[in-house]
Amino acid sequence: MPSVTDAGRRTPRRDAAENRESLLVAAVAVLSASPDASLEAIAAAAGLSRRALYGHFANRDELIAALIERGAERLVAAASATDADDARVAIALLGARLWDAVEHVRLLAGVALRAPYVERAADALAPVREQLAAFIRRGVADGTVREDIRPDVLARLVEESAIAVLAEASRHDLPDAEGRRLVMLAVLGTAGLSWREAGALVAATPELATTHPHTEDS
Repeated sequence: MPSVTDAGRRTPRRDAAENRESLLVAAVAVLSASPDASLEAIAAAAGLSRRALYGHFANRDELIAALIERGAERLVAAASATDADDARVAIALLGARLWDAVEHVRLLAGVALRAPYVERAADALAPVREQLAAFIRRGVADGTVREDIRPDVLARLVEESAIAVLAEASRHDLPDAEGRRLVMLAVLGTAGLSWREAGALVAATPELATTHPHTEDS
């Protein structure tokens, strides 16, 4: 049976873990609304003092790094279960899944995709980029994706088109359904489909046309 001393040792650790989680959740909400928000604002949103925040994160960069890692883990998890026999559907579905996840970790659209955090975010999202590249190679091989651009270059261009929509969303607060559809149309258009072909594919594919499931809050 645990001693009183053991319980006493565990309680501060548990409180510290809960405070860190509260700070991360508050930081996502605050920075999503205002990327330049102060650490004081984040601490206040978490119901903690600035001093308490510094007990977990030495500075703003350290906090942002933790948020990027947290957000990337969710994006990678969302992407890992994504696939379809049709490479075009797989590419669009990956874009949609990432949009669904970014809506819950909007920091990646509002803060982590801006200098000086772009490189760190890109490294954290490497598994997603590798998956996209595999879909592109499959589509080029079966003739459903454009063949006039090298697959590695095309994969980067498709990624950039998705990022452009995420950046637009962070600046102008796109409605969820509109943003999700724009991501799919953007990546499909870059992959070689006309706007009519992309729209028809989205409308005719249940996985693409349906509203995304609710995921756990950040």
